[in-house]
Amino acid sequence: MHHAPDPLPELWSPAAIENPYPIYDYWRATQPIRWTGGDWQMFRYVDVQFFLRDPRLGADQFQVDPQWLADTGLAPLFEARAKMMLFTDPPDHTRLRTLVHRAFTPRVVESYRPLVQRIVDQLLDVAAARGEIELIGEFAYPLPVTVIAHMLGVPVNMHDQFRRWSDSLAAFIGGTTRPEAEVFPVALKAVIEMTDFFLALVAERRRAPRNDLLSALAQAEDGGDRLSEQELVANSILLLLAGHETTTNLIGNGTLALLRHPDQFALLRDQPELAASAIEELLRYDSPVQMTSRRALTDIEFQGHRIEAGQTVTVFIGSANRDPAQYEDPARLDLTRSDVRHLSFGHGPHYCLGAPLARLEGQVAISTLVRRFPNMRLLDERIAWRDNFALRGLQSLRLAL
Repeated sequence: MHHAPDPLPELWSPAAIENPYPIYDYWRATQPIRWTGGDWQMFRYVDVQFFLRDPRLGADQFQVDPQWLADTGLAPLFEARAKMMLFTDPPDHTRLRTLVHRAFTPRVVESYRPLVQRIVDQLLDVAAARGEIELIGEFAYPLPVTVIAHMLGVPVNMHDQFRRWSDSLAAFIGGTTRPEAEVFPVALKAVIEMTDFFLALVAERRRAPRNDLLSALAQAEDGGDRLSEQELVANSILLLLAGHETTTNLIGNGTLALLRHPDQFALLRDQPELAASAIEELLRYDSPVQMTSRRALTDIEFQGHRIEAGQTVTVFIGSANRDPAQYEDPARLDLTRSDVRHLSFGHGPHYCLGAPLARLEGQVAISTLVRRFPNMRLLDERIAWRDNFALRGLQSLRLAL
């Protein structure tokens, strides 16, 4: 049953960016725990879930030679990354997360629903007048970036600038087929510019606080803990980045999946009450984050394999979400699936802080789109995916409305 597609594309190739799922199916069936010589790769749901919550693995998977950093001048880039909670371990991680978490509780997030709906309506009004839309640039991107800018309290009119910064950093954080020599200097410049930008803003908020997330973080204390300037800046950058790189992909990937499954599109159109479960299934079906890595902090014996301290463990979320041991007929999009416990927001201590916000944005965006444009159709012959394997998303998606 499981013969290799002929020939099996490499995981990081353009073919894999186009469609990684046959590759996952092959490895999950033949070698679900795989040592590549560079990292351990996990393809099954149970193993991915296990490693995402195992405290013997650390999130700070970059061990960079200090001499190399000094020689290349890239230190600010890696220092900023090291202070982002996504890449820290307890106790720092726990402290950072506790301070930021208050802004993302379901109750606080729910209060943003009217704002999200208003932004969605405005963006779609403009498109409706034209009769077509480039869904990524004109909708899936501006929505979450406008919302996170509102939340943080940064000027929304800067969103072109945010996009440039964000694209430069996403390649560094998410992996790309481009050579590092191209990616690093651009990312470094973005980090330096964003650091200056946020430092100035933070100083302003400490002087004159407002009702926004940046002010809250600048003043946040947790039992006498404060965020250092560097932590504050790094995590503001992280929130700005995470606040849209991924939700943009959820809206894009989700809409494309519905367009490719007209029966499911019709189902959501006719039963708007399916919105919440539809988003969970769309997240499972084509996850915005396909994989993440951890570093073994100690030797680990696992199912007859020995993972040595310092080795990298790569878990394929996109593969776990399509594991037949976990889901019946996993390659089928089924918005009525019950109990979809996907791993698209991760699992364990680094479970996505912004999950409630992403869910809200995804639900409002996709259900409004389907309700307002029940006859929308794809204008692209070829689907253009972004050159990023870990952060799976479309470059553009042109629709007739």
